[in-house]
Amino acid sequence: MTRGLQRATFNRSALVRVLSDTLPEVPEPKYDFGERLGQWLDFSDALTLFSVLNAEAGGRAPVAAANGDLSAQLARVRRNLSDSIHNDGVFNSEPARIPFPTPLPNATPESAADFAPYHRYYLAHQRDMNSAITALRANARKALAGQSAAGKQLADLDAAFEKFLSVRERNLLSNIPIMLGKRFSQRYAEHRAALANETADDPTTWTQPGSWLEAFCHDAQAVLLAELELRLKPVAGLIAALAAAVTTTPGSATESKETKPQ
Repeated sequence: MTRGLQRATFNRSALVRVLSDTLPEVPEPKYDFGERLGQWLDFSDALTLFSVLNAEAGGRAPVAAANGDLSAQLARVRRNLSDSIHNDGVFNSEPARIPFPTPLPNATPESAADFAPYHRYYLAHQRDMNSAITALRANARKALAGQSAAGKQLADLDAAFEKFLSVRERNLLSNIPIMLGKRFSQRYAEHRAALANETADDPTTWTQPGSWLEAFCHDAQAVLLAELELRLKPVAGLIAALAAAVTTTPGSATESKETKPQ
């Protein structure tokens, strides 16, 4: 029993672990990935997957990737999106592409503690991630499809899964800011409790170092960074497969070095 629990914990994504640490009430998944995937795909989806997996692997000449170094593109996308998350513009001196919300001048504690602006902030980051990663994933599929018949099959399989699971993924990820709202309420309640015997609350102090809002900002950043890594996994896998295909393609630098007569 203990070993089974350890294995389940080890296999959880970073996003699930961060959510579990941030929100202790997050339930453990009741099904493994294979069981859940089987529930998500209908009969027409299964037929499409069958066609992709059983497509004729005709010969095709390798084609050089037209999108430059995809590994460098992946690193650049990860860096840009990560920087955008870290540079909130309130608790960091760097300019913010998506600024972290702050209480408006003369706001009351009740109005300033509205989670709606922070919900919109999280959704803006999700749109930013989706736009950049979707474009990179399309580039990776194009390059992989031009590499070999096996590469094309993998690219087609990835395209099929993206189509089947996009709505499910969007619905699941849209729940994250809702769950984060519970953490926001918890942080604010703890802040109010600490002020019970002190002076009246002043929202202008919420942007000071050590404030409850700074703590929540770090909570949001941790969840966003974990979600970023989750979203990057499919395209990172495609690019890794492309790199492996390049190093084993006859005539490649690696292949030539290994087969060169002594």
